[in-house]
Amino acid sequence: MRYDYLVVGAGLFGSVFAYEAKKKGKTCLVIDKRPHIAGNIYCEEVEGINVHKYGAHIFHTSNKVVWEYINQFAEFNNYINSPVAIYKDELYNLPFNMNTFSKMWNIRTPQEAKAVIAKQIEELQIGEPQNLEEQALSLAGRDVYEKLVKGYTEKQWGRDCTELPAFIIKRLPLRFTYDNNYFNDRFQGIPMGGYTKIIEKMLDGIDVKTDTDYFEFIKANPDIADKTVFTGMIDEFFGYKLGALEYRSVRFETEVLDCDNYQGNAVINYTEREVPYTRIIEHKHFEFGTQEKTVISREYSSEWKVGMEPYYPVNNEQNNALFESYKKLAEKEDKVIFGGRLGNYQYYDMDKVIEAALKLVSEEL
Repeated sequence: MRYDYLVVGAGLFGSVFAYEAKKKGKTCLVIDKRPHIAGNIYCEEVEGINVHKYGAHIFHTSNKVVWEYINQFAEFNNYINSPVAIYKDELYNLPFNMNTFSKMWNIRTPQEAKAVIAKQIEELQIGEPQNLEEQALSLAGRDVYEKLVKGYTEKQWGRDCTELPAFIIKRLPLRFTYDNNYFNDRFQGIPMGGYTKIIEKMLDGIDVKTDTDYFEFIKANPDIADKTVFTGMIDEFFGYKLGALEYRSVRFETEVLDCDNYQGNAVINYTEREVPYTRIIEHKHFEFGTQEKTVISREYSSEWKVGMEPYYPVNNEQNNALFESYKKLAEKEDKVIFGGRLGNYQYYDMDKVIEAALKLVSEEL
């Protein structure tokens, strides 16, 4: 059979495109190299708990159109992301807010917190920040940086903050209210029953092949579709011929524990560099679970090498310039459209993925 579109990647971008294309009478074949659909938002049921297999995904948006769009496929609960940070034996609320500052400095008012931060910044006398450390210190002062930013960031990026460019931290959200809601967005929640069911509904009635490598598949089926929507790595598509873009990868250690509540919160960050993982996710709390057991995942950030799972791009000047060169090659491909996080070499929140997919639909169809 020949299709109108071959969609490479059964994640959120590819699935939204395929769903909308089908509504407009187009035929699609969706393939994915993983053994399952849903990409990084895939949820696996363990002990009756929806485990976010590739890290915590909390849906949040201020775009009402996107919120109403995703609510076609699932009912969302009222989960509010309120992570906690642990530094040595101290526990702090995130994002940095009055609960954080009150605990750190034994103060009560926004004026007191602002005065402490301003005094610390003034004492440092940093002019134009030359690296991430100086950037963060000039935004939040020494205490917040050393306890809550430094170790976590160094684990995430695998190098010292003095070696990282300042632009990675353009701003640090300092909030002078007693509000632990991490996001400012109007809409927020977790789909009841997990994310996989959303993708199942989107791909209902569409041909899907998992465990299918695009490069092998297209060799065997060169005329399978009129056009391809490619959501894999743009540099891999071109055989890395200009060089490999850099990514960071993440490794997960997931275990079932014989207790009903391990840490009392869905997300706890460990901000000391000496603790090897960046955070622990306790999945049941995303859906207010009451199961007798619990499932936790420790997340370890790691260097990426060709062949590993890429999680987020390293958008420094060098990589962005290389991506622009690949983009020029992509523009010459009249039968291939590049999209999604890896196709656009950009970190996207889920709502932005949906926005981008719907924009492509309106342009293409």
